[in-house]
Amino acid sequence: DVKAIALSVDPVDSHKEWIKDINETQGCAVNFPIIADHDRKVSNLYDMIHPSASETLTVRSLFVIDPNKKIRLMITYPASTGRNFNEVLRVVDSLQMTDIHKVATPGNWEPGGDVVIVPSLQDEDEIKERFPQGYRAVKSYLRMTPDPGSNWSGD
Repeated sequence: DVKAIALSVDPVDSHKEWIKDINETQGCAVNFPIIADHDRKVSNLYDMIHPSASETLTVRSLFVIDPNKKIRLMITYPASTGRNFNEVLRVVDSLQMTDIHKVATPGNWEPGGDVVIVPSLQDEDEIKERFPQGYRAVKSYLRMTPDPGSNWSGD
């Protein structure tokens, strides 16, 4: 239930050419829309132009916006650093799962890995109901439990 869209300060004709190059050299298909922001209106509104770079060299900014139009994540990469779509998908999986369950995901979490029961959840009966697999307390505030998403699919 996620849609990707890209924004570029390049004109549409340029998009068509570099999409061919990406598809050929990276063994993938760019199959999402790209907005041509040749006048840089959107890029400037979202501070996507690096102040020390040329006016045509954008930073690579990523925004994850939820169905309520709330920005949930922002990542900005310098133009010299490649982006990793698998990391974006991992973050989206985390956001979707943590919205459903009262958990947080640790660094380097992958779907199926242990998660953290949020510290605000203190009621033992609710914890037992939500996490029937149990949990281990690393610290009083750090309780690890198996991914409760065994019935959840973030695909």
